[in-house]
Amino acid sequence: MKLVFGLMLYAFVVFEGGTIGFAQEDGTVDSLKTVYVLEMKSDIDPRMNRKVKLALEDAAKREAVMIIVHMDTYGGAVTDADEIRTLFLESPVPIHSFIDKDAASAGALISIACDSIYMARGGSIGAATVVMGGTGEAAPDKYQSYMRSIMRSTAEARGRDPRIAEAMVDEDIEIEEISEAGEVVTFSVSEAIQHGFCEAEVSSIDEIVERNGIQDYEIHYYSPSVVEDIISFFLNPAVSGFLILVIFAGIYFEIQTPGIGFPLAASGIAILLYFIPYYLTGLASNLELVIFVAGVILLAVEIFVIPGFGVFGILGIICILAGLTMGMLPNEQFDFTFVSSGKLFTALLTVIVSAIVATVLIFSITPKINQWESFSRLSLSTTQQKTEGYTSSFYSDDLLGKQGIAHTRLMPSGRVLIDDEMYDAYSRGEFIDKGEKIQVISTEGTSLKVKKIVV
Repeated sequence: MKLVFGLMLYAFVVFEGGTIGFAQEDGTVDSLKTVYVLEMKSDIDPRMNRKVKLALEDAAKREAVMIIVHMDTYGGAVTDADEIRTLFLESPVPIHSFIDKDAASAGALISIACDSIYMARGGSIGAATVVMGGTGEAAPDKYQSYMRSIMRSTAEARGRDPRIAEAMVDEDIEIEEISEAGEVVTFSVSEAIQHGFCEAEVSSIDEIVERNGIQDYEIHYYSPSVVEDIISFFLNPAVSGFLILVIFAGIYFEIQTPGIGFPLAASGIAILLYFIPYYLTGLASNLELVIFVAGVILLAVEIFVIPGFGVFGILGIICILAGLTMGMLPNEQFDFTFVSSGKLFTALLTVIVSAIVATVLIFSITPKINQWESFSRLSLSTTQQKTEGYTSSFYSDDLLGKQGIAHTRLMPSGRVLIDDEMYDAYSRGEFIDKGEKIQVISTEGTSLKVKKIVV
């Protein structure tokens, strides 16, 4: 009976209280302390920056007694690393780095910003020279100088040797018995312990917790919310490519069938689903949005206002493609210094291939759309033939075959000049620029149907 009662009490505490508690002599329940673990095992970029911010907020809500950063990274963007190290320095909750196995470059900076550093066997820390994203070569001295300063100030804030931290960036700094000129400092576990950049070699997170004297604890790993999972889904290049296809197709079909609204709505939704995830993760900024919108406006001006396809149309297409591409990349106002060639290639390939596929699909599917029953309910897809009794012609058959010139641009409708007389006309779907020669191919209806004469 006592066993049954004990199990019932255990279940009540777990399901009602959320954590396991231990009854003390005075009858109060002592909840387990929360040890929060954040895994940092990928590039340091805007997405990691957002992940860290969300994790620190979640750790504060859970009243964590300590945060352990389980690290294995070769670095990433300096700007994001700087923001993360600032968050760590200002954190009221102690943060400990568990390097398993690498903390290079930006990873070294973030680790030094932690209250303590622990390393697994075979781990290393250092090599924080700033390199160019595309070539891997050392970045200009202004970036190196900035990295040296924040490495030095971070080490000072945590009571570590700032000169050694600076030597992890600058190969010209020579420290006796540690480094020679021409090489940056990179510590193994034993070297890091010897020079104050590691508290101890450990094999597990539990060992770190126990070394800090914490008992009766539970480990909570950061896990993204459903919203974050949705954002990650839309950040997939394949999904981004599909959204780009919908954007182009929606704009085109709305131009071809004005007034329906559905293609434009689909395009608008695709634009939101494309940019919002990149905006929230810090990849896209207001600049990319402005460039994209400017491209749409320029293209609209070219199609509806200015005859011919010239500078405005070309600039519009370039701006649209540039806005979509830059939105996928962690650039700082056109500065792609730290954008790797792999990420740049992926972004360009996604946008260009999607645009090409959209164009091919548009011109291959458009002739068949009028045959779709669902589309015929939205637009007039039939023609009124003379053989079926329709004779609403405003023009004489004598005009059939006549030649003239386009007085205005036909998009596809406009006005033409034939024998010094003006007529309303429309093309077979193609655009005909002002001044180009035309020939009448049908006089049925209230406008002449014409085609461009190819010389």
